[in-house]
Amino acid sequence: MIAPLLALAPATITWSPKVALVMIVCNVIAIAIGKATIQKPNVGLQLPSSNFFGGLSHGAMLGTTALGHILGIGAIQGLASRGVL
Repeated sequence: MIAPLLALAPATITWSPKVALVMIVCNVIAIAIGKATIQKPNVGLQLPSSNFFGGLSHGAMLGTTALGHILGIGAIQGLASRGVL
């Protein structure tokens, strides 16, 4: 019963340095977006070297990297379907 549903799923791409680079770029973009839009980015638990992370708190960094991974999944799937990755 579930086999026909699995046949509809798109083929997944294997990990490669290109995939990692796309994910890193998406996370950097998301951190830049978060740094520009979060009203109080340094409220709460601080990261060990917050200057390295743009002065963001733990919660702000977690939120921006979550957004970066969502963007990265979309970018990787889109580039894979176009044949770029």
